[in-house]
Amino acid sequence: MVELKKILKYISFVVFLPITYFLLSLVLSYITINPEITGTHKNSSIYLASDGVHLEIIIPKNKLDTALLNGLKQNSQENYLSFGWGDRTFYIKASTSSNFTFKNKLQAAFMNTPTLLHIKGYFTKQNNWVEIKITASQLATLQTYINNTFKKTTTLQKIRLPDISYGNTDNFYEANGNYNCFNTCNTWVNEGLKQSQIKACLWTPFDFGLLHIHKN
Repeated sequence: MVELKKILKYISFVVFLPITYFLLSLVLSYITINPEITGTHKNSSIYLASDGVHLEIIIPKNKLDTALLNGLKQNSQENYLSFGWGDRTFYIKASTSSNFTFKNKLQAAFMNTPTLLHIKGYFTKQNNWVEIKITASQLATLQTYINNTFKKTTTLQKIRLPDISYGNTDNFYEANGNYNCFNTCNTWVNEGLKQSQIKACLWTPFDFGLLHIHKN
């Protein structure tokens, strides 16, 4: 009887944790910070895009500063670059068509795993992108945030991984920071907006909070 109670207590704990995590995520995803700035010129646009799970920030190339562009492999015909951050193992497994196992998912969620930055070029604006109008100051802060996420050599060069990609228009780079269920790819995007004084969620591990905020 004692053993049964222990088992039931363990099961209850295991079930309770993900439910609490999800409910907390929902609540905090719909609490917004950084109200709209009024009385200033929002003469720049950035975009958010999601593959259904993973958010990325897209910036027109003609608005990118030299510090962020320096060291990036690019096509001169591309007009936009997207920036995403995430679990290193997930990116590598996905890019090589290898199986991303349940063990990999657990490690990504509950351990502080190494990360990469994913940079993809676009020739034209995509219909599913969500536009955010921002000021020059907000754009500059956001680019500094992204640039500081790149892990660099002692000579401040970005470190590209030449052997992995999803196609001909994207590349991966070594990144700072660790991935876990409290610091996800979408948390990284949200933090960039928060630091740039752009409307953002209080905290979110998912994509839908930011998309909801900026679609309305």
